[in-house]
Amino acid sequence: MALTVGSTAPDFKTTDQDGNAVKLSDFKGKKVVLYFYPKDQTPGCTAQACSLRDNYKALQKAGYEVLGISSDDEKSHRKFIEKEKLPFRLLADTDKSVHHLFGTWVEKSMYGRKYMGTARVTFIIDEKGYIAEVIEKVDTQNHADQILGTPAKSARPKPIKKAAKKVLRKSVKKAAKKKK
Repeated sequence: MALTVGSTAPDFKTTDQDGNAVKLSDFKGKKVVLYFYPKDQTPGCTAQACSLRDNYKALQKAGYEVLGISSDDEKSHRKFIEKEKLPFRLLADTDKSVHHLFGTWVEKSMYGRKYMGTARVTFIIDEKGYIAEVIEKVDTQNHADQILGTPAKSARPKPIKKAAKKVLRKSVKKAAKKKK
């Protein structure tokens, strides 16, 4: 089951880097950035985590709670947090149950060899527990910018998808006003 914008985010229970129980429903009333990543302390995953770390205050100011999740264990997460000075929690999903709920445990291919692994996907979950956005093409270097909707440092234009949503919202509002 692929989760899409508007779907209810499935509740789950797992542990963070310190072994504390974490449920998605604990964050009801808050916006959540739930990002799935393949492996602690690898180049792409480190770049992604550091983008979120470096922009953490802006994410908090925008009302987001950040949670990273991979199939690594708690000990690996603690080391990653300590080494990179990450200010947010990392969730351990060693049995991949949360990955299965969100559809992020997928078949991958490298050098013609097929294997199962984590799809790098970020789910933005609104205060009511609905998926507000799904980021499937994660720019690891500028991931916080993708979430916040700010242009990346390279001044790339916003993806057409986001611009189209904005135009659509404006036209819907305009049509609603005309009906009144």
